[in-house]
Amino acid sequence: MQLPTRIVIKLGTSVLTAGSNRLHRPYMVDLARQVALLREQAVQVLLVSSGAVAAGRERMAEPPTPRARANVPLRQMLAAVGQSRLMHLYEQLFEIYNLQVAQALLTRDDLRDRRRYLNARNTLSLCLERGIVPIINENDAVATTEIRVGDNDNLSALVAGLIDADLLLILTDITGLFDADPRTHPEARLITEVPSIDEQIWAIAGGAGSTQGTGGMRTKIQAADLATRAGTTVVIAAGHEPNVILRIVAGESIGTRFPATVSHLDSRKRWILAETARQSRLTIDAGAAAALMRQGRSLLPAGITAVEGDFDRGQTVRIYAPDGREIARGLTQYRASDIRTIQGLRSAQITEVLGYDYGPEIVHRDDMVVL
Repeated sequence: MQLPTRIVIKLGTSVLTAGSNRLHRPYMVDLARQVALLREQAVQVLLVSSGAVAAGRERMAEPPTPRARANVPLRQMLAAVGQSRLMHLYEQLFEIYNLQVAQALLTRDDLRDRRRYLNARNTLSLCLERGIVPIINENDAVATTEIRVGDNDNLSALVAGLIDADLLLILTDITGLFDADPRTHPEARLITEVPSIDEQIWAIAGGAGSTQGTGGMRTKIQAADLATRAGTTVVIAAGHEPNVILRIVAGESIGTRFPATVSHLDSRKRWILAETARQSRLTIDAGAAAALMRQGRSLLPAGITAVEGDFDRGQTVRIYAPDGREIARGLTQYRASDIRTIQGLRSAQITEVLGYDYGPEIVHRDDMVVL
């Protein structure tokens, strides 16, 4: 079986604490060991980690009462205290296996705004290419109801789409999705595979999770629905199953699997084409048009002859051939004013002219749909 190239592992608070009021160091060491073994097999790994509030609660000796969970300022204070402690612990434990980690705190606005979305994707992709393990959490210390993703299950699905992950592994304190709540129905059976998420699956999903975390099975189904529609296979499994990450990546049937419903390419095409294209227009010369349409190349500044409209970096632009035909759409790496400055120039001149660069391409092939 071919190993996935890029995976996202979501770690719930209940997994990181092993159900206690403290971060469970032995589990986190074993997590680092499994990630290190995957890196040796050229599998890129990104973590979406809960636990900042739990780490702050541990430091402040704050009991995890229902009242405390509902106190937003208290949770934000605990997250502020705990986030640095959580990352310091990750850094120490991953260093045992010679792995470098990087922290990224995100809110929904970071993934909704095109420019910030593109910045986040470029940063995370470069980390993965350099062998660094990014560790992402929602920015609980400053996020509000209006901008927060709401739980790290859905955040992990958004991140999986952001980096085109092959696999999203949601590790939790239960075995997977059952046909009834196993806490109240001992006869409940594990559903090993869900080909499609229909009304029956939504009806099975329960409510709140443990006293430590913020999610339940319903948020995990929401995450699975979002990720599979973006081209990522999802597995929900028990985090404390021995070698669970290695075994799932190797193809063993553990927990509940949700196969991707589309390919990454199809998902990206739908996303770009569905994006509301503003009055943006790049006209290119015949050579650039042939490179895009026949050779699968990216759009470079040298091939651009005209720029119309006022658009920002990360927005969708329309690309036209010299005869006026729209031949492609894509996400631009540069804003309109920058492209007007560098159009017709070689990519090597971008930094010299602008004083900075976001890469040699105006529109990268991976962010383009040829019509």
